[in-house]
Amino acid sequence: MVPFAGYEMPIQYTSIVEEHQATRTSVGVFDISHMGRLRLEGARAGLLLDRLLTRRVSTMEVGQVRYALICNEEGGILDDVLVYFLETPSSRQFYLLVVNASNRAKIVRWLEPHLRQYPDVGFHDATESTAMISVQGPRAADVMSKLFAPPITRLKYYRGTVTDQMHKPCIVSRTGYTGEDGFELVIKDEDALRVWENVFLAARDFEVRPAGLGARDTLRLEAGMPLYGQELTEAIDPFTAGLDFAVDLTPDDRFVGQPALQRLASTPTPRVRVGLRLAGRRPARSGAAVLDGEGHVVGEVTSGTYAPTLQYPIAMAYVARPLSAAGQQLEVDIRGSRAEATVVPLPFYRRSKR
Repeated sequence: MVPFAGYEMPIQYTSIVEEHQATRTSVGVFDISHMGRLRLEGARAGLLLDRLLTRRVSTMEVGQVRYALICNEEGGILDDVLVYFLETPSSRQFYLLVVNASNRAKIVRWLEPHLRQYPDVGFHDATESTAMISVQGPRAADVMSKLFAPPITRLKYYRGTVTDQMHKPCIVSRTGYTGEDGFELVIKDEDALRVWENVFLAARDFEVRPAGLGARDTLRLEAGMPLYGQELTEAIDPFTAGLDFAVDLTPDDRFVGQPALQRLASTPTPRVRVGLRLAGRRPARSGAAVLDGEGHVVGEVTSGTYAPTLQYPIAMAYVARPLSAAGQQLEVDIRGSRAEATVVPLPFYRRSKR
């Protein structure tokens, strides 16, 4: 257990590799209650979020979930988020913004002046009053079929709904951060333990494992998913990070940071995020220098690990654009010794469809 963003979080329950492989081959269950959950509602809530996020929100359909970014005026990334547009059984519509745990206080502070311009929009930080459980892996839908009625397991990717689990209110979405099929559940804090236990009862016929932060990191890295604080910071813009798809540029000045991003979009960024496959078995760590064939520093590793699924070391890094093409040969400085590295396409791992 380690302190993380104000919570005590498990690095691992058994071993990182065991939890990783269970998620890749069967099902892993993650307590992700540390993630921030911010609720906004009211007739103009969608318009407010249009002003704050890099993707248009007001055109979303009920039940849709969308990945987006929050940027500062210079186009730097304040956070990457999921925004849900949901409706309660009583037909009350609302948006749920799921933000990174380490950024929650920052994003709430950043929201406050914008909320004052929309006094008719209701805002509630629901993080402490709710919990969040992630059920991930190729058998995740089988587990969910024992917990919920059939419409839930027929949810499409990046869709969600408000339902109940054993008469306990529950938001379910087909989302995740592992590269596998999966579902994420938001429940009331007081219901969390019971729902957690129900998930494991439903999964008892499968190779199920509770999984901690360690496996969550190796899984997302194999899937080429960026992590805030490593691949994403306020000094990095969406185009450098390879997140062009998450930016809806329009002729009008719609969201904070759009003018800066309009300018950045017109010129290729000098650095880009790439995947690296390293020779040998030693993993590179965050901050390791990336070198060209002549020993010049041309980039920096942001995340690295020995990939349990692939059985070789991988890393994500920012490197000079001219050296970012797949197949480019580079080197990584691993604690004073150089390891050969090849630029490879992201993601490193892509799940097979059942």
